[in-house]
Amino acid sequence: MATPTPTARTHTSDGFIDFPYQGEVHQTYYRIFGDLENRTRPPVVALHGGPGISHDYIIPIADLTDQSYPVIMYDQIGNARSTHLPDKPPTFWTIELFIDELENLLKHFGIQDGYHIVGHSWGGILGSEFSVQRQPAGLRRLVISNSPPSIALWAESNKEINKNFPQAVQDALEKQFENREAYWNAVKEMYAFHGCRVKPFPKEVEYSLLQIFAEDADRSVDKARVLKDWTIIDRLHLVNVPTLVISARHDVGQVKIMKPFADNIPNAKWHIFQDSSHMPFWEEREAWMQLVGTFLAEKDDV
Repeated sequence: MATPTPTARTHTSDGFIDFPYQGEVHQTYYRIFGDLENRTRPPVVALHGGPGISHDYIIPIADLTDQSYPVIMYDQIGNARSTHLPDKPPTFWTIELFIDELENLLKHFGIQDGYHIVGHSWGGILGSEFSVQRQPAGLRRLVISNSPPSIALWAESNKEINKNFPQAVQDALEKQFENREAYWNAVKEMYAFHGCRVKPFPKEVEYSLLQIFAEDADRSVDKARVLKDWTIIDRLHLVNVPTLVISARHDVGQVKIMKPFADNIPNAKWHIFQDSSHMPFWEEREAWMQLVGTFLAEKDDV
């Protein structure tokens, strides 16, 4: 798959937000694309995957500015440019922590009364948990892209996909960080088919992944196992905003594992990209933007 010709994207502004939490003040790095001050449509808050990587790989989502949506992205705490906290115990890193950080960002920009959330992979998990746990009045629409509804289903899908690779790759994926270099090479081989099929492999995607896989990476969040035994399937009926579920035919998180989102979120819409894997906003970029932009612009039934 050839790399789509990207529209040049430069952020309007970037910086750091104070994030007070448990008696300390941390820093959340953000980037804004488009005109947030003079917006004519609700802003989009884009949530990156991981947990433990960065926002860089979801940069294509800034294309939504072409449809008059300001887009805010940020590096979640513990990751990339935001505050690193390597001395915190694993119990510090919770879904609730990341929800609190999201709420803090919404309030900082004064958009808590009207915004959309677009979450990818772990970002879709975070967005769905935010919707269920906080029932935010200002959330207009939710997009869950290439996310699992339970970690058990994600692990099962990964196991099935990995069987298609040579034994050496399977072994490296199984042993993970016992041999970091072998693991990283195996992940890149798997991702070429099931992660991001664009060639050459986008440098933004590589940068985000290296937040975990680089030799000197801070893996505090990754190692904390934030999603151990996690599931939201039995709570999805509590999502009370219009929701678009996106999956892709070649995703490491296979289409079948996303079915609970479509089945259990009231009136959810579900779209499957046929020529993409885990990152259809790179692989079928124009079609992904059109789908998401059209969904965000729909008028709710009264």
